[in-house]
Amino acid sequence: MEWKDRCFNALDAKKLFDDSAHRTRFKELTDCYASYPFFTPGLCKCMYLSAMDDEHFCVMLETLTDLALGKDKTTEEMRIKGDALAEEQTTEEYYVYLLSNAFLDDVPFHLDETVKLSPVFDHIIRRALLAAAVIDSI
Repeated sequence: MEWKDRCFNALDAKKLFDDSAHRTRFKELTDCYASYPFFTPGLCKCMYLSAMDDEHFCVMLETLTDLALGKDKTTEEMRIKGDALAEEQTTEEYYVYLLSNAFLDDVPFHLDETVKLSPVFDHIIRRALLAAAVIDSI
């Protein structure tokens, strides 16, 4: 069994997909892009995060398509785009982009204790961190 399939199965077994749409979007991303040289555990974590909703899934799909067409071997361009998108944010979505960048950089993510997230964004970040731990264990 390929790593991407073990990853999907582990996340599914831990019930980390919010719904069937989240599961399907994640599977589509990994199925399409796991064979590219830029596919890493960090990118897989970003895929999980972006697959949570249609809007971010579309952003990820566009970015990955550009990487694939450019024959990129790393996610450096994606990381640069992530920085730009984070700086554009005036809402709690800023922290989601910081989390995504931490995944790409393979560094721990910590929110300052003074940051108070709404229940929606708290859920997104907590679930993504749980999924990241599962992905790291594979």
